[in-house]
Formats: sequence, C-alpha cells, structure tokens
Amino acid sequence: MTAAVARAAHAEDAPGAHRTPKPQAPQTLAETGLAVDHIEQLIVKMLFGGEATGQMLAERTCLAYSILEPLIERIRAEHHLEVRGGSGAGSVMYRYALTDLGRDRAKQYLDINQYVGPAPVPLAVYVSGMKALAKSRSDIDRHRLHQGFSHLVVGEPVLERLGPAMNAGKAVFLYGPPGNGKTVLGEGMGRALGGDMYVPYALDVDGQIVTFFDPINHDRVDEEADATSVVAGPQIDRRWVRIRRPVAIVGGELTLEMLDLTFNPLSKLHEAPIQLKANGGVFLVDDFGRQRIRPQDLLNRWIVPLESRVDYLTLNTGRKFQVPFDVLIVFATNLDPASLADEAFLRRIPYKIAVTDPTIEEFTQIFEMNCRSRRLRFDPVIVTYLQRRHYEPAQRPMRACHPRDLLEQVDALCRYRGIEPNITRELLDRACETYFVGDADGRG
Repeated sequence: MTAAVARAAHAEDAPGAHRTPKPQAPQTLAETGLAVDHIEQLIVKMLFGGEATGQMLAERTCLAYSILEPLIERIRAEHHLEVRGGSGAGSVMYRYALTDLGRDRAKQYLDINQYVGPAPVPLAVYVSGMKALAKSRSDIDRHRLHQGFSHLVVGEPVLERLGPAMNAGKAVFLYGPPGNGKTVLGEGMGRALGGDMYVPYALDVDGQIVTFFDPINHDRVDEEADATSVVAGPQIDRRWVRIRRPVAIVGGELTLEMLDLTFNPLSKLHEAPIQLKANGGVFLVDDFGRQRIRPQDLLNRWIVPLESRVDYLTLNTGRKFQVPFDVLIVFATNLDPASLADEAFLRRIPYKIAVTDPTIEEFTQIFEMNCRSRRLRFDPVIVTYLQRRHYEPAQRPMRACHPRDLLEQVDALCRYRGIEPNITRELLDRACETYFVGDADGRG
C-alpha cells in the first residue's frame, strides 16, 4: 500500500463536501459580544497611526459603521479625537484624528496590548461556530475519497482504511518505510474533507487577544461580493476569514510549548497553537518519534483531547479555558508504532495503517504521472530498465518518491547540458549515481 508523491495544482474540493453556515454580521453592539471599552480602545489605537475616516475604521475593525458611530461620538465627547474634515455622506466620511489627550490615551491602550486588527470574536461565539461546523459535516464515501486522492496513486486497501477513520474522526497512525507518501496522504485527507470554513482573525478571551488567522497554515478563499450599504455593513461577519479546510504539518521541530498559547511580552498578544489553528481540518505530526521531546511526553499531551474532543489552554494570567478539539490527528512515522507508545495510548489511536513500498505496477503509474506533470514522454521500458539496472542488482526497494526525485535530477542535468529535457538510459544512470548511495556502478 502506497501513495505517490505527486500533487494536483489547485484541484477542486471533493464533491459532497458541506460548507459551514456563514457567520452573520452583528447589527448591534451587543451582537458583537465585545465590551464597549474594548472596541473603543481598538478605535483609539487605530487612530494612533494617523487620521482615518469612519468608513476606514469600519473596514479595519470589520464592524458596521452603525455600530462604531456612537462609540466614536463618545470618544469625541471625551476630547480624545476630533474631526479634521469630511466630504458628504454624513459622519461616515468624516476624517478623524486623535487629540493630544487622545494620543496619551492611545499609548496607555497600546501598553495593554498592541493589537490593531479586525475586532476579535468572543470565545463563546467561536465555540458555537465550531459546533455548527461539526454538525454540517457529511460522511465520506468511496467516491468522495477517491476524488480527494485523485492526484495521487493510492492503493485501494489504504483508502478502505482511511475512509472509516475519517468518518470516525479518530486519530490515525500512518507507518512504514520513508519515501512512500505518508505526508501527502495526510494532505489528501484534508482535501477529501473538502469544503470551505471560517476562522476568526482573533479571539477575545476575557479581554485577552489571541491571534488566530495564520496565512501560513490557512489557505484563504476570496469571499463573493456582498452587496451592502456603507453604514449598515455586510451581511457576513467580516471578523471571520473564509479558508479551505486547514492541513497543518509539523515535524521534528515540534515541542510541547508549541501546543499551548504563545505570549509575546512586547505586543502583549497571545497566538493560537497549531492544533487550534487546524480545527476543522487535519493536524499531521510528521516524522513522529524524531522530535526533540520524548514521544511519550508528546503522546501524554494528547490523551485528554483525543478522548474528550476538547483541549485546555492557559493564558499568561494563569486563566485556563476550554476549546473544541475538532481536528483529525495523523501521526506519520518511519518507526514501529509499538516502540513509540504503550498499549494504553495506542488504544486511543484505533486506526493504524501501514504504508508500504509500491508494487511495480504502482511504481510505473507514479513514474508516468510525474512524467506527465513535467511534460516528458513516458515509455514503460524506462521503468523496466531502472528495475533491472538499479534496483534488482542492489536489492533496493522501490519507493514512491523515487520517480519524482530521479526526474528532478534528469531535468536539472538536461538544463545544465543545454538540451531539451528528455529521458534516456544515460541520463537515468547519471541521476541514479548521485541519488543512491554507492550506485556509481549501478549495482549499489
């Protein structure tokens, strides 16, 4: 059972994937779920960077101007801001700027925290959103799973094990020799989940700001046009970002500290841990067992979340709070799972799937797929030559990553020689000499 190391560029989501209900924009201050003082502080901090119109403040806070207007008037009444001018359309187009008193107040607010992004989403609202997401999810059938893995060569036995695991929402152990696509299998699981979801730019937890949206781990999807008036604001809550189902991947750099909130003492902001950012999608722990911490310590950290589907995080104030753990955890390792965890923990990972070397037929499919992606002419004789010249004499196992890696070297060699990329026996020999250890004579 194997998976090809090949990817499809910007493929469509798997059919049948349900999308979470769109978060509705708050129409009143109470519907934001935020304290009046917190929104006022955000407005003042934004104006510390320079004057802005009411419309600009509405865009930056992602709140309707009708919500901000009374707060702006209140700040103005306290002589913390003033109107520098405007152009028709009412106060929404007034240019606001801080007074000297307002600048002093802004410095005090920035000393509390330096957050000046979209208004945060209260923790309770986020929890409700995740519950709605879980309810909207549909089961994965064979057709949908095959669509999710259409960019890979995956044996049917592997899919028959992955499908039930994804429907159960339980943790998965992918194990086997290196180079057979365990990592891209985890990515394929996220693609098979399909659909879009929404995550907040930031969370408000008892007045503490936890930044959430992460362009590295979240693939943003452009929202369709939302016809609204400038004052009333959009129908979709713009404090949330529409993204594809996340697939967060960590490797040997993973530490226990990365699984809790990170506090920046300069900005006074918390950052959500990686597994929270992966909620609603897949969290892949690659090269499990090769982290700088003991596997047992890392596994102990997951016992409660895997069992109860909730996680507990701690603010720098010492306040501990609960968040949903609606994420599919995938452990990928080249080591024997039995050597990494005891029976009690392995029981909590009910799906253990071996990812073995490809058969010659699968290897040929993978080779052809990689040739196609590089626009190289494929001939099955190429694979037969490789097998007889560079694999069988050295008793070398075929790995799913070999076609991609060897063709990369062939392409690089062709460009170095200034010739049109093509595949010949001589080029393959040169690629194998540098790729395989001790293969200068082709026999290992």
